Amino acid sequence: MGKRANLSGVSFFAAQVFNDDESTLNSATDANKQITRGTHDENNPNQESHERPADVDTDARPNKKRKVGVLGAGWEKYDATGLVPFYTHKTQVPEHLQKYFGQRERFFSLYSSGCLLDEEGWYSVTPERVANQIAERCRCDVILDAFCGVGGNAIAFARTCERVIALDTSPVRLALARHNAVLYGVGDRIEFVLADFLSFAHQLTQQQELRSQSKSAENPNTAENVLADVKPQRLFDVIFLSPPWGGPSYLTDRDTAEENITESDASTQGAPEYNLASIKPVHGRQLFSIARRLTPNVAYYLPRNTKLDEIADLGKAEMVEVEEEWMGSKLKALTCYFGGLVTGQEDRF
Repeated sequence: MGKRANLSGVSFFAAQVFNDDESTLNSATDANKQITRGTHDENNPNQESHERPADVDTDARPNKKRKVGVLGAGWEKYDATGLVPFYTHKTQVPEHLQKYFGQRERFFSLYSSGCLLDEEGWYSVTPERVANQIAERCRCDVILDAFCGVGGNAIAFARTCERVIALDTSPVRLALARHNAVLYGVGDRIEFVLADFLSFAHQLTQQQELRSQSKSAENPNTAENVLADVKPQRLFDVIFLSPPWGGPSYLTDRDTAEENITESDASTQGAPEYNLASIKPVHGRQLFSIARRLTPNVAYYLPRNTKLDEIADLGKAEMVEVEEEWMGSKLKALTCYFGGLVTGQEDRF
């Protein structure tokens, strides 16, 4: 699982897949802008007297110092402050989100520095410590975060992977994710793409099939084509799936606020088993199958009460590793690893 070099073509690939410049948001590496400031000598009020050149505009004034916002100089264009509310006190938060507000610094340790979440982000973002654990397990060259949301996992992946491709269907959530990534200092390592994963994967698969057919037609008996059929070239080492689970109601036993983290956790007791059919936007089995067409290495983030026999059926004829994600005494979710991500199965990577 070593690092690969020369990965700069991923942005070009994303643009090719959709053939639409608006599908791929501008790279954060182009954000640096030079800020110029006017200067004048405050100790010499007579400096503008009799020696002013004739061609100098007498109305010229020093440039005002620009406000750089929470992201710092050069990143102003990615500052999403004001796009969604930034809560600083529980009384500001809608009642149905107040229990999540108590967990804000577990979601983002830099929350107080200006991290932003939309309503869906409050109940769907992966806690930072959990995201860091998953990112360490998924360490690779290129990873695709198929449902990036407000960026919790993408930020963690940017610390362990050479390049992160982050997809989402909401331009607002992508803007929030990039804002948060810049706050964490990894905005230039993530490529944010406004896209639906299903369409993205379908078009990519079609292009790969067309290229394979074209090569076979030109040189049908070459060893290169035979090997390409056995192991087609892949653009992603790992795909991380964290699809919508159906909202906070996926559990019938309501979670208590995280301030009570020391209380005994009921875990999955009292909650019905979660079926992969409840995954959005398609059946969880179909979603997994689509991802496996692009890479054997998939990490699947699922509710803590997901039926284990359904998970096992996804990886027939191979080992599947299910990792429980705990925060204190509370079981938060399951991360299911497939392919070369499974401990002891690295040869499949």
